Amino acid sequence: MLNKAILMGRLTADPELRRTQNNTSVTSFTLAVNRTYARQGEQAQTDFIDVVAWTSTAEFVSKWFRKGMLVAVSGRIQTRTWEDRQGNKRKSTEVVAEDVYFAESKRDSQSQSQQQPQYGSAPSASVPSFDFGGVDEFQELSDDDGELPF
Repeated sequence: MLNKAILMGRLTADPELRRTQNNTSVTSFTLAVNRTYARQGEQAQTDFIDVVAWTSTAEFVSKWFRKGMLVAVSGRIQTRTWEDRQGNKRKSTEVVAEDVYFAESKRDSQSQSQQQPQYGSAPSASVPSFDFGGVDEFQELSDDDGELPF
């Protein structure tokens, strides 16, 4: 069986590091993930997905990630049941993060933090620019013998 979730979205709040009774690091956060489709004439919707990270991943997230940052998470989906303070049975579904990555450059992240994140709109794509030493276009390479090198 396979249980794998891969998400990319913006943090809705700063992650806060907590510790269990056994002193295990844990942090939970919510990602605002834009849907890739929308009905004609409607704005794309956003899903708010709960994520929990443990141990060194939790420490990494709480140290380096802030509200509004675009992050990528891979992990597994977990469903758990619990009882609230009034004794009602509740059910939660969340992603347990196994890997968490920066999904934008520091410059893009800083410019986004100066703006209010717009969760209902499509994410803007940022294309990195590269300096190829003055070469503006692709150039065809000469092929000496026509054989593959392997």
